Amino acid sequence: MRGHGSPGNPAVIQATAFRNGSLQGAYVILAARSARPRLRPDVGLRQRQGRCPSSFPDGIVKSNFLCNLGYGDPAGVKPRSPRFAFDEVCRIL
Repeated sequence: MRGHGSPGNPAVIQATAFRNGSLQGAYVILAARSARPRLRPDVGLRQRQGRCPSSFPDGIVKSNFLCNLGYGDPAGVKPRSPRFAFDEVCRIL
């Protein structure tokens, strides 16, 4: 047996593809942030529905997550939400 998991096992194939797709999406986000556009990953409604109804209404193709990418009008772009400082949420032991 080559690789990991069970060849031909649909559950293993689906889980592996989903995980790898998430990792590739993270790489896209990191690369895009280095170019300084506005970026908004979205896993909310579409993730709960398991599909993207506007693009894939037949339900055969499902989205892992969506990411809005571009340069917004500065007058309409909301500021980034507050974030915790590292030392407020982490402790190095």
